Amino acid sequence: MNILLSNDDGVHSPGLLALKGQLEQIGRVTVVAPERNWSAGSHSRTLFAPLRVNEVQLADGSSALACDGSPADCVGLALLGVLDHRPDLVVSGINLGANLGHDVLYSGTVAAAMEGLVVGIRSIAISLVDGYKPDSDFSVAATWARRIAASAMELQLPSDILLNVNVPQGAAEIVNDAKVTRLGHRIYRDELIKRLDPRGRPYYWVGGAAPEGKPDDGTDFGAVANNHVSITPLHFDMTNLDWVQRLSTAIWNNA
Repeated sequence: MNILLSNDDGVHSPGLLALKGQLEQIGRVTVVAPERNWSAGSHSRTLFAPLRVNEVQLADGSSALACDGSPADCVGLALLGVLDHRPDLVVSGINLGANLGHDVLYSGTVAAAMEGLVVGIRSIAISLVDGYKPDSDFSVAATWARRIAASAMELQLPSDILLNVNVPQGAAEIVNDAKVTRLGHRIYRDELIKRLDPRGRPYYWVGGAAPEGKPDDGTDFGAVANNHVSITPLHFDMTNLDWVQRLSTAIWNNA
């Protein structure tokens, strides 16, 4: 199995290296990842500037490709011809932090995996809750990623579905079994902070308290709050089907 591995934290992220080590047990892994951190970069693509791809060496001594574009650029370039083969699976991660609920709209990790769906390749995004902490251990999340990837291929997961995986922080004996979930509700507490530079011109920081989530039963938040791995199947179609007919009827009645 040919696996394309990317992320949004940068090609030298410890999460990517841990994930690579596990995925190599089930397939041939090729790394194409951003040369810098693109957290919250979402699904941006570079159209009005050239993109460069350079070979770099990872901490385990292996080679990887680093791109100066976004996570979606990295996967897009790989699939357009930078690689000499078509991957069977796209995996993105391990993200240094959770991607729960509404986070998937902003996440570069999820966007990299979503780029696989654009061309019909099954994809997985994996994130470690609180993975940004200096003492984070990615081994449990990497092991779960390997298990889920192997299962996705065995079950012939449809190529229009992305598995968004979030793993709680902790040792193997702390993390319970996995649960298949729906997206929960993220609560952001962003605040706009306005300051003046030395020349008196205003600039802005987006700050505020850390976001929270509602740990409702059946949601990704609820799963990780109870030390379960959360697996949420996502797809492109965000159409609100309940409103398709209602809007159509209203428009024709008012024509």
